[in-house]
Amino acid sequence: MNRSEAIRDLIRAALVEDRSSSDEAESVGTVTLVYNHHVRDLSEKLTEQQHSHHDQIISALHIHLDPHNCLEVLGIRGTVKTIRHVANELIGVKGVKHGKLVMTTTGEELE
Repeated sequence: MNRSEAIRDLIRAALVEDRSSSDEAESVGTVTLVYNHHVRDLSEKLTEQQHSHHDQIISALHIHLDPHNCLEVLGIRGTVKTIRHVANELIGVKGVKHGKLVMTTTGEELE
């Protein structure tokens, strides 16, 4: 990577960060969850949460990590405020071992 590419990447990162600070800005994000699927009713609760936000959750990937633990990666689209709300609900479900939201831009404002 040369210097001008590095500067371009830093500027884009700053634009994305700035856009994510506005609650009403349209955005996309991923929520990553790690959980033990043997925890009573946890899988059902997570599925129920996802169905209650079917307009925002645009994709889901489920990975079996070992005989007990699963990784789910959910693609979410909506306003920054809505994405954070959905992510906090999912991460906050009792039994989720780890969760993280990563937000980015829809790309419309970047050229």
